[in-house]
Amino acid sequence: MKIAVTGKGGSGKTVVAGTLARALGRSGHRVLAIDADVNPMLGISLGLGPEANERLVAARQALDAGELDHQPTAEGVVAAFGADAPDGVRLVVVNRIEHYGPGCPCCGLNPEGLVEDLDGAGRVIVCDLEAGLGTVSRLRPGQLDLVLVVAEPTAKSIEVARRAARLAQSRGRVLVLANRIRDAADLEDVRAALPEHEVLPIPEDEVITRADREGVAPIDLDPAAPGVECLKAVASHLVSKPVGI
Repeated sequence: MKIAVTGKGGSGKTVVAGTLARALGRSGHRVLAIDADVNPMLGISLGLGPEANERLVAARQALDAGELDHQPTAEGVVAAFGADAPDGVRLVVVNRIEHYGPGCPCCGLNPEGLVEDLDGAGRVIVCDLEAGLGTVSRLRPGQLDLVLVVAEPTAKSIEVARRAARLAQSRGRVLVLANRIRDAADLEDVRAALPEHEVLPIPEDEVITRADREGVAPIDLDPAAPGVECLKAVASHLVSKPVGI
């Protein structure tokens, strides 16, 4: 199963992607997490910590400098440039390098190419896309089973989510996560803007805010926090639904 997470910058999509990946891994699924954001922070939300996250980014820089061997396959990229996060999640950072070899899988790496080349059978691939609409617009129909669109109850975030959902409809099934919901009015604002899509609420949660501030995974800080519990429920919801529809 291949899942992409998208939304406006600051909407909480990386925390959503990391917590979903951990919850899926904790429930027994093989999980590969792909950090495709231009500012890679998924390792922190997965619980690797800032230093380990920076080492993953540095591996791509070392490849650029000719200090690491190139990898001819997508699975080779995951093995060589990835790291193991808690709950059995494997993480790989996908960011472009300056001095790349044309046609080299690990040089000219891009999220849409990697997602297409990797086999989603027998595992769940969770890809945290760059903020905005860029990567979603480049994805081809059939590349994904599910696109998770994260929206805060603000006008700008909802508008980005509305555009992303429209683009994603031909790429896979779309599910909207209304994040940082404080009351019924917040949830209604998101649902009113995206009436054709299933919308699941994630409440405003001080534990998630504190985890972000401290550079730790919310699921490690307090696995019973309301927002974390909702994301664990979403993870169960995702794998219980048929894909490709």
